[in-house]
Parts: sequence; C-alpha cells; structure tokens
Amino acid sequence: MADQFSDQFRLSITRALGDQLADALDKLTPAPLTQANLDALDERARIEKLHSRSGVYQLHRGPERDLVYVGKADKPLSSRLGNHLRKISGRRNISIEEMTFKCLYVAEDFSAVAPEKLLIKKYKESGHIPWNANGFGNKDPGRNRDRTVLKANHFDMLFPIDLNRTVEGLTPGEQSLFELLQQIKQGLPYNFRYKESAQFKKIAVSVPEYEMTADAVFQVVSEALPDSWQISALMGYAIMYDDRDMDYAGAWRYYRGDQVLAAQPASKAASDADEDDQSEEDEDEEA
Repeated sequence: MADQFSDQFRLSITRALGDQLADALDKLTPAPLTQANLDALDERARIEKLHSRSGVYQLHRGPERDLVYVGKADKPLSSRLGNHLRKISGRRNISIEEMTFKCLYVAEDFSAVAPEKLLIKKYKESGHIPWNANGFGNKDPGRNRDRTVLKANHFDMLFPIDLNRTVEGLTPGEQSLFELLQQIKQGLPYNFRYKESAQFKKIAVSVPEYEMTADAVFQVVSEALPDSWQISALMGYAIMYDDRDMDYAGAWRYYRGDQVLAAQPASKAASDADEDDQSEEDEDEEA
C-alpha cells in the first residue's frame, strides 16, 4: 500500500540497537591484544565498580585493522579475550602482534536481546567478520567430529596449530606419563585431548632440563606409549587415542612409537554444504 499521501512504516527496535552498538564501537580505537591491555580492562572495571563485566567485542587484524570477528562474553570480557589471545598465539600463518580489539561493557538487562547477534547481522550485511562463519569461536568439537573434513576457509585450515610452540610449565626430570600428559594439556594454547588410562601412572618418562616444543614432547610421549596408541595432530587440535590403525582426514602429522609421519589433510570447497558445521548460535562458546 503506497501512494502520494500514505505508506507503511515498520519500526525495527533491534536494528536500531545494532546500529547504536556499532556506532559506539566505531568511536573506539583498537588496542593491541596483549595481556597487559586485558589486565587494564579488569582494573578499569574495578575502579568504575561495574556490576557486570560481560559485553561485546571486535577483533581486528593487520595494519589496516580489518574487522574479522564480533563476539560476546557472558563472563568477564578480559577472560574471553584472553582465550582468543592464547588461541591465536598457538597458530601458524598468523601472529598475535597482528591482532587488536575493541570492547563494550553491556548492562545485564540488555544481554537478553543478544547484542552480539545484532552486531553480527549488521556487519555481515557489509561483508565483514569472516571469522564469525569459519569456526574461530567454536569449542572442542568432541570425539565424534575428529574425522570431519573441514572447508578450505575454516579457521583451522587457514591457521593450523603450531607444533613448534613451546609447552609452558613442564616439570623437568623423571615422572609418570600421567603427570606429563596433564602438564602438556595445561601448557599448550590449543586443545590436547586424550583417553586416560590407569597404566599411564606406571609408565616413567624423562623430561629434559630445557624448554620443549609440542613436537618434541609429543615424540617423548609417543615413544613411551603402548604400541597400539598414537598422537594425531589435526588442524585445530591434537588427540591421543588407542587407535594406531586409524587415519584422520584432517590430520597433518602422526606420532607412532619412534616415528613421526607427515600427512596431507583433506579439505572441501568453502561453498560445499556441511551438516557438521556449527551454527552461529553455537559459536563463541569456548570453555
């Protein structure tokens, strides 16, 4: 219904809120994604006595500060951004020095309208936020998805885990394999999932008196494992199971006894449909 003197008008409250959030973020200057800046967030929140430290944030990449991701934090913003700092620091083809961020604290009574979804909808219309649709914010997919073939533009395909990354917090000297596995899991910036076994407490390993990369420590572990076990480095995380006869489509390195074997990970076109893809609603749910 439209003529010279009448028409229809539809008021979109959610669109207005999304525009206001985007405008508020646009007025901010991106800051380097460093632990010092995240600590400063907590200090400011303490000084201003904020009741809620949740909110929304943007991640930018490169000298042009290209917007690559929009997310939310139901827990403190500094904690969620810290997860991203740690994740990116353990990846190849990218450096944490490239990354900057902006963030807004959001009042608790506003969180019910899902402000991050308003921002995602707005920025997707302009072709921004490529990481929001490629698995960047996903948590560990679980054992059932270890054999999933990822799309070529998936975050893990573009930025695989770095096996040359130093494992933090290793205790040198003689110890049980059980203890070492726990240290590795805590000391890596990406997920290392494995099946626990009572026999690991009876297997002795020796950790040298120097820093070890993930590659080096996986070799130590692999040589100590029973013959039927292997460590598989997938694109986004590493796993260890009693499945040496298993080949994973997304694996690029295997540790089998004293052997380290390279593999070519499979991928599929970015346009292919994928029933295993997680929806936007499931993204940004890291533990």
